[in-house]
Amino acid sequence: MANELLQNREEVTDLLSRAIDFLENTKGADGDFKYRNRIRDAILRGENSIVIDFIDLINYDEDLATRLVEDPEYMIENVFKPALIEFARSIFIAFEKKTLTPRFRGLIETVPIRDLRTEHLGKLVQVEGVVLKLTPPKQRIQKATFLHAYPECNSKFSIEVSSEIVKRPSSCGVCGGSAGSFELIEEESEFIDYQKIVISEMPEEVPSGRMPRQITIILEGELVDRVRPGDKAIVVGILRLAKDKGGSSRRFKGVYESEIYANYIEAGRKGVDEITLTEEDIEEIKKLGRDPLIRRKIIASIAPTIYGHWDIKEAIALALFGGIPKIRRDGTRIRGDIHVLLIGDPGTAKSQLLQFASKIAPRGLFTTGKGSTAAGLTAAVLREKGTGEYYLEAGAMVLGDMGVVCIDEIDKMRDEDRVAIHEALEQQTVSISKAGIHAVLNARATVIAAGNPRYGRYIEERTIQDNINLPVTILSRFDLIFILKDIPNPDEDRRLAEYIATVHASFEDVKSPIDPEMLRKYIIYAKKYVYPKLTEEARKILTEFFVEMRRTAAESRDAPIAITARQLEALIRLAEAHARMALKEVVTEEDAIEAIRLMKTMLENVGLDIESGTVDIDTIMTGKPKSRREKILFIEDIIRELSSQSKIGCARLKDIMERARSENIDEETVERIIYQLKQEGVLYEKVSGCFSRVKTY
Repeated sequence: MANELLQNREEVTDLLSRAIDFLENTKGADGDFKYRNRIRDAILRGENSIVIDFIDLINYDEDLATRLVEDPEYMIENVFKPALIEFARSIFIAFEKKTLTPRFRGLIETVPIRDLRTEHLGKLVQVEGVVLKLTPPKQRIQKATFLHAYPECNSKFSIEVSSEIVKRPSSCGVCGGSAGSFELIEEESEFIDYQKIVISEMPEEVPSGRMPRQITIILEGELVDRVRPGDKAIVVGILRLAKDKGGSSRRFKGVYESEIYANYIEAGRKGVDEITLTEEDIEEIKKLGRDPLIRRKIIASIAPTIYGHWDIKEAIALALFGGIPKIRRDGTRIRGDIHVLLIGDPGTAKSQLLQFASKIAPRGLFTTGKGSTAAGLTAAVLREKGTGEYYLEAGAMVLGDMGVVCIDEIDKMRDEDRVAIHEALEQQTVSISKAGIHAVLNARATVIAAGNPRYGRYIEERTIQDNINLPVTILSRFDLIFILKDIPNPDEDRRLAEYIATVHASFEDVKSPIDPEMLRKYIIYAKKYVYPKLTEEARKILTEFFVEMRRTAAESRDAPIAITARQLEALIRLAEAHARMALKEVVTEEDAIEAIRLMKTMLENVGLDIESGTVDIDTIMTGKPKSRREKILFIEDIIRELSSQSKIGCARLKDIMERARSENIDEETVERIIYQLKQEGVLYEKVSGCFSRVKTY
């Protein structure tokens, strides 16, 4: 037994000596002593953590690195912590801290979350994923101080605590007796910051048809609050069995869950920044960028199996590239993401376009309105059944931060769920205040949404608000809105049928000008390195278009407003994205003209006032074009006047119809306006067929 203790002591001394040699002799790229400088800087800043690059350790002493991975708990506590203390005291003679914590980063192998198995238990592993849930920081007892309440002892003693549960001591640490009671003295105990997070596999890495796997991470000390929900996280830690939270003392658990006790964590890069391009990729991308027809090739490569829809494919391409976000000195952020809405008849390939966009985007999520709730889209505060702890859980808009979120069947969402994405669309944040948790999470995502018309097919004789089951508060936040109509046309139908038949008859994939994987890399490169700026010529064209579109409204109070500042910002984003598609450093006249063409196409289809035949942006912004608004006000005035003249204080429908007919307002319009005003709570039916305005105080 004595020989074994001696051998163990000699082994620890040897490992300790080798660890100190590693810390003392490892040099950085600049030739300076790497860890001598890190330890000195950490001590001067008052920090306890020393980051050690695993690649340095494996290059210096492979056996030491292997032992660390195989038995991390023993190596950290008995070798690396004492080595850091001893080496720190050799640098600073007056160093008095009792502990320094080694944090290891950059393990050679990253284990996928779904591949964690029993063989990894007790070993040092590296995993990465997106932060899905997070608890508020708490304090865990690290060293518990007890009072032995027994007349013959009445002394205090401390014990180390390594789990969330503090168990009652079986005997006194001073007298050794077990008689009397043991009282926990919280004021004299030592605590450490404690937090739990749950990370999930990245959405794009989940195998098709599988559920994403998750694992709980325990953070302590300086690792607390390093990441937020929606962040990509890289974690190095010890995989261990989750501690039992209590239960019967007469039986033991047979099945355990695993968790990772983190040694190191960092927030990974998101969106295009997390993907590395090779030199060959960059060379090929630059070669493509020099092609004068590159934009046409990119648009033709968007969902090549779908026939036609050129403008819509161009809009999706522009959304994938995006404009340039701007952050002002006062902290104001102007979004660069382009939001696109597709409203169309059944069978017009809306879902296929969205599926393609989500797959080609560097970070894409696909969801449907029927399967999404407000919490699922934004964020939620949930309570865990086992522990009663509150978790902040990220939704699709937060998980899609710096990426693209595609929402199909947006018209099928419940109103209370749809309202949740208002803030995410414009401010690109998600705010939540529940159960004492207040958080503002980033949701800097491009949204491409699709839905069906309210009546199954789009009715051209009605306004967009009548056709679409969406509130104007959401409609107005989309930069581009497209209507896909399935109109029979013999020549066009023949070309469509021949194209579909050819696609189905061919055993090979439809060839696109640019391979999907290369297109994805091209988008990544453009978003990562290309930030075009407006030239004076482009700025002048956009300004003149904006002023000219509003000139009529300025000259006549009766004329509708054709465009607002929100559409001007959208024009700038579209022009920037158009320049990005060709890897240009500046936005030229060509880009501005194409942005204006797309905007005009939208306004002439979506912003058209059906009754007056003019473009009125209020059709999108308020749901009521100027001509309709004037009729509503006229009907209200008639009801007010007739009610004041009536003995019973209301206006009969036949009298309202007669007065409206004199102003060339048809009966159907009057009925629709009255129904709308009743729905909005402006009117009420005092007696059958007699209407009065609701009084406001």
